[in-house]
Amino acid sequence: MALHTNVGLGDFILMEKITMEEFVKNLKLRHEARQIYTYIGDVCVSVNPYTTLDIYGMDMVNQYKGREIFERPPHIFAIADAAYKSMRRNGKDTCIVISGESGSGKTEASKVIMRYIAKVTNVAQQDDIERVKDVLLQSNDILEAFGNAQTNRNDNSSRFGKYMDINFDFKGDPIGGHINNYLLEKSRVVQQQDGERNFHAFYQLLQGAPEAELKKLHLSRNLSEFNYVNQTTKGKSDPSSRRQDYTRVVAALKRLGFPQEATDSVWKVLASVLHLGNLQFEAKENEGTEIVDKKALSKLGSLLEVPSLQDLEESLTSRVIAAHGDVVRKLHNVDDARRARDAFAKALYDRLFTWIVAQVNSAIDPSTSDAYVANSTVI
Repeated sequence: MALHTNVGLGDFILMEKITMEEFVKNLKLRHEARQIYTYIGDVCVSVNPYTTLDIYGMDMVNQYKGREIFERPPHIFAIADAAYKSMRRNGKDTCIVISGESGSGKTEASKVIMRYIAKVTNVAQQDDIERVKDVLLQSNDILEAFGNAQTNRNDNSSRFGKYMDINFDFKGDPIGGHINNYLLEKSRVVQQQDGERNFHAFYQLLQGAPEAELKKLHLSRNLSEFNYVNQTTKGKSDPSSRRQDYTRVVAALKRLGFPQEATDSVWKVLASVLHLGNLQFEAKENEGTEIVDKKALSKLGSLLEVPSLQDLEESLTSRVIAAHGDVVRKLHNVDDARRARDAFAKALYDRLFTWIVAQVNSAIDPSTSDAYVANSTVI
């Protein structure tokens, strides 16, 4: 059997003595030999190698395509193929659950599974199916830019939950999908722990966008000028890498059918959040607060297309309370104004992310495919 590999045990079920010490010892032994996958029956345990391994190419795909799960050494391809075969054979939905702590490789595992399914489907090379596969794969670039961030344990940590469906036709070819997102870590927008960073999209915009785009958004490449992204000096700051990331995200937005006006709006909202973070408040002589830098307020009003700066300032320095049919405007003190500013920034980003996911879902909606039927199978 392939499970009897030359390094350790490929399946923990074969262990003679089941203890935590022996379990970890076997994982360590295999990890040191760059064998990062080990089974527990139908469950695949993966250990992040923290390096690039050449185990996901087309030659490896061919080794696992159509094989039973225990025919080949442990690999995530075997899990993906088993789920795909089960769906086709039984005509029923299947599910792959990916769980683990931060930095364990969940995000990469989901991308590996999607790439495997893309490679083993559409043998007839139909253009519509290829478009769906391409859109499904490119949606990852967008979701990672706006939903992932660098943490102390992981350079590309997903800061939101994701449940993704891929719909297949009767031939087993993907015809669309749907993404449910939940629990976006909105607090990261306004404050990050020591050594951590904000969402990738902010840095991609500031360090990757063309100068003309930054000028239009009243931004500069200097991260220290923006309070929501200057809270740590640790992390990647390679401008060339950010330019590549920005270009890839813009291309993905275009590929998914985002009109240019919508793409411009995405960057406008991001810039608005950055400018919001720079607003400072001071107490008035009598009561209430006012915004110190009117120039920063003007930039924000321009990006949010608010014609009256007075209305914008009032919305940030006071709140309206309705009680028993009466409407009362209560002025903020400085602390309340800061909290209101941060709450506004978090709400803006949360709604932007939710809207982006909705647009992605619209682009991969299976009901728009000619091959769609109401009872299509799903992974």
